Amino acid sequence: MKSRLTFIANASTAAVRAAAFPLDEGIDDFGKRDAAALAKELSRSGVALTSPAARARETASALGFDATIEDDLRDLDLGRWAGHKLSEIAETEPEAFQSWLSDPGSIPHGGESVEALVARMGTWLNAVLRRQENIIAITHPAIMRAAIIAALNAGPASFWHIDIAPLSILELSSNGQRWTLRALKN
Repeated sequence: MKSRLTFIANASTAAVRAAAFPLDEGIDDFGKRDAAALAKELSRSGVALTSPAARARETASALGFDATIEDDLRDLDLGRWAGHKLSEIAETEPEAFQSWLSDPGSIPHGGESVEALVARMGTWLNAVLRRQENIIAITHPAIMRAAIIAALNAGPASFWHIDIAPLSILELSSNGQRWTLRALKN
């Protein structure tokens, strides 16, 4: 049996609009509006899962899904940088920020490395592969980047070369043995 895994990035938040690392915040009014518009276009066939973060749960609700929380869909842990603007971190910790952007194993913020995130998603994708069902996963851009890298067996250094906007949709399909990238829609 073929299965499909559809990722949907959480809707916009105040942190996205401020170019900041998010805290556990809800979606903003623009996100609610855009999610309501997207909801009309989405298929409802499959199991709906969501990250435990408020922005993902609110996005799932705005899209009309009664989603089950899946802890492995949680966002990249940004440690002490959470809640701070990217420009602030780049200015106050330029070496640490540059290290984080260039070395996928770097964790200057004390959270989770990109390497660890890609490994987490690879493990999760392998577990989901065995389920052989259609899954809709409402989560975060970082999770979607990591899923692409894990599915394609690409190196974690390619993480920063993938742009995922709010409410982007990523589709992976499976023949029960491996994942294939089907589509990416913004």
